[in-house]
Amino acid sequence: MNSYTPESQQRERIPTEICSDAEAGCLRLAGEIAALIRKNDKAGRSTVLGLATGSTPVRLYRQLIRLHREEGLSFRRVITFNLDEYYGLPRTHPESYWRFMHEQLFNHIDIPPENVNVPDGTVPRGEVFESCRKYEQKIRDAGGLDLQVLGIGRTGHVGFNEPGSGRDSRTRLVTLDNLTRRDAARDFLGEANVPHHAITMGVGTILEAREIVLLAWGEAKARVLAAAVEQPPADSLPASFLQGHPAVRFLVDAAAASELTRVKHPWLVGSVDWTPALARRAVVWLAQQVRKPVLKLLEEHYSEHGMAELLIEQGPAYQLNIRIFNELQHTITGWPGGKPNADDTHRPERAAPHPKRVVVFSPEPSDDVLGMGGTLRRLVEQGHEVTIIYQTSGNLAVPDEEAAMATDLMLELSRSASGQPAGAEFARKVHGQLGAKAAYDSDPDEIRRLKGLIRRGEARAALKICTVEPGQIRFADLPFYEKGRYRQFRIGDADVAAVVALLRELKPHQVFATGELDDPNSVAGICFEIIRQALAVTRADAWTKDCRVWLYRSPAKEWETAEIEMAVPLSPRELAWKIQAIYHHKSQRSQSPVGADLQEAWQQAEMRNRATAKIYDQLGLAEYEAIEAFRRLPAEGSQRRPAGR
Repeated sequence: MNSYTPESQQRERIPTEICSDAEAGCLRLAGEIAALIRKNDKAGRSTVLGLATGSTPVRLYRQLIRLHREEGLSFRRVITFNLDEYYGLPRTHPESYWRFMHEQLFNHIDIPPENVNVPDGTVPRGEVFESCRKYEQKIRDAGGLDLQVLGIGRTGHVGFNEPGSGRDSRTRLVTLDNLTRRDAARDFLGEANVPHHAITMGVGTILEAREIVLLAWGEAKARVLAAAVEQPPADSLPASFLQGHPAVRFLVDAAAASELTRVKHPWLVGSVDWTPALARRAVVWLAQQVRKPVLKLLEEHYSEHGMAELLIEQGPAYQLNIRIFNELQHTITGWPGGKPNADDTHRPERAAPHPKRVVVFSPEPSDDVLGMGGTLRRLVEQGHEVTIIYQTSGNLAVPDEEAAMATDLMLELSRSASGQPAGAEFARKVHGQLGAKAAYDSDPDEIRRLKGLIRRGEARAALKICTVEPGQIRFADLPFYEKGRYRQFRIGDADVAAVVALLRELKPHQVFATGELDDPNSVAGICFEIIRQALAVTRADAWTKDCRVWLYRSPAKEWETAEIEMAVPLSPRELAWKIQAIYHHKSQRSQSPVGADLQEAWQQAEMRNRATAKIYDQLGLAEYEAIEAFRRLPAEGSQRRPAGR
């Protein structure tokens, strides 16, 4: 392995490559795996692979299937060992990792069944230790792992090695962290259904692989990935133990890399090109570090924090402070659609035309009010023609209990009415299907339809608070979602065509969207990619020349302050209206106790909006109750940008 470390990566203890996107990273790794297999086949040796589950490696497995089908890559001499399995789940369970691997990879290639190894999650408790010992021995008998593929969880786990796992831990039964179980809740139709235990290879087992490649996509992994790469190894962050391996590397996308020092604070690790955007980010960071308003930053503050070069190029401090302060001030507007008949030189949105045709894309019902509920109401009240497009029905996220309550209500109405109300027969059918449905079975079409209707009703009620009329709501029900399930979504031509048709019909002056930095395999990430492709298709249309695309965020995280290009203040009453709108999405209310990372969505949204306003106040700008923030998509709409760039 090349021991040379560039200056910008001096803090990184693990070689980390930032790929253009997840597809490019998986394409590269699939090619390397294919080369390894062919090399070993030629030498008459087996290839032993350690494989991961979850959404992260799905695109890798699709590339391996493509190589098998299109380029004749054979897996007949490949032996695989999976990292982990939920304890207590039979192989037939839709969320078992044995089933996941067969659906995502093994059923589509020529690997012999006897070469596939997944920990057995069904062995009696008293036999688990021996079963794990045999799993380790089987790896050794196969010659050890040539290559181990990993993902990383938000707790820093690799496999199911949760915080507290030691460097020398072996294959064993573990108790899952609450955050890990919460992240799996959607797959299991509710956190209560997620197993509490799993069997996992240990950190020590993983470190015995001859080569390790960890994949990470999306901003949700950024903070823990940066800690694993840059902080000293610790039991509290199992992924950090990978630092001691002689042949380990991380392949990540720009969003997952966004918390690395070389990306977020490059001036701390070397000389930089002080672009206006980077200077703004650095000054905002400096103000937060020394806890001073921007206009009170002094020359010594810059010098003491590695930013003397910035002063030489763009100083003195007072002049630079005023420039950055003005830039931040100009992001604030109470007119998200532009203020008519006003000088818009320093406003984030142009004054004309007024009113504007505004399209708000929401991946699922609730994303719109969570991300921009206050701005939605402001746009409508200021006279713009606002259309909300729900890209998916969101029916996969509705618990069975909510559907059962709906059928009970419909059946009660049918019993109390003189005739048979419309829908009574449908309610009886769905009620019967819910009663007969085994735990975690996939929903029949009728149940998914009912769950979709539940979310439609919630969306209409929420938008009523935002003063959006029912006629301005569209339910796209994109095929990728209606015909798919989590971790098995695939964008099709029909998905892009549906969004293209809507854009060409509505010809918007403003588009609001979300999902740019999300995991590309998530619903939000897929929905954003569909919008991106649709914008590329319509790029030559006349209406696009006068259309701006604004990006909003999920409740979990706001844009970095220096990246905000439009900040819409909310009054206390407007914030209360937003929370009331979110509350109407009752089927999405969390049943978990409130705690770190366990707030309900309305609490996350409220905290995020208040926190953004507080930061603006601390930087010396006006004090507001709350702020919703937006960033513009580059005009070409063709490239993702890492946070903080």
